[in-house]
Amino acid sequence: MNTSATSQNSSENNATNTPAAAQASVQVQALLRLRELILAGELPGGARIAELAIVEKLGFSRTPVRAALARLEQEGLLDALPNGGYAVKTFSERDIAEAIELRGTLEGLLARLSAERGAPPVVLNEARECLREIDTLLAQSALDADAFSGYVGLNARFHALLSEMAGSAVIVKELDRVCSLPFASHSGFVVAQANSPKARDMLLVAQDQHWQVLDAIELREGSRAESLMREHSRIAQRNLREAVLSQRLDQMPGVRLIRKRS
Repeated sequence: MNTSATSQNSSENNATNTPAAAQASVQVQALLRLRELILAGELPGGARIAELAIVEKLGFSRTPVRAALARLEQEGLLDALPNGGYAVKTFSERDIAEAIELRGTLEGLLARLSAERGAPPVVLNEARECLREIDTLLAQSALDADAFSGYVGLNARFHALLSEMAGSAVIVKELDRVCSLPFASHSGFVVAQANSPKARDMLLVAQDQHWQVLDAIELREGSRAESLMREHSRIAQRNLREAVLSQRLDQMPGVRLIRKRS
């Protein structure tokens, strides 16, 4: 075996891959920063966004900014303008409610398939341990900002494990697409409810539903698992209504992008 040639090939591959990896990293950074500007209210709904202005504001080159703008149009946060450039999109309350409903439908389908096909024991164990961690967090009599942040992370992890159980890459891909829509993620409105006196109670209800869904999947009760997941999304619908009514802009400035029902 020619170790010298192998080493040379490896070095050449690393040299080739490094610029591409670096470029991809910069594109991700530009995407995250631009999305943050929009959802933080620094780029208000309806505002026109020119590529050069964003380049100057973010300090990235035009290539990653152009890619970020195109991606955010695909996600639904921006509208492409006929004469070039983009505008920050606003959303009706119905738009977001329908996205949440679609998420609940897809998650319900995944839960039913998981129950019918039989979820992998290792994933079930991971999901069970995740719920125990949430139980520990919610055992506190009052939840501070760190507790809410911890819940968001654990909640996302549990839902990811639920999605994994069915073994359906096709449905998970569609679910990921829906969850990327503004405010349609599993914890899209949790932070906005942080100062609500009912916040902890609502999380306790959601956590009970988590355990019930997991129980239904383990018992191979497909219809029950599907129904529970669809009902679970109703909590997000209620959080949506309360966020729009309360307009908690200090915690969730992106609520400005939501148009109330007339």
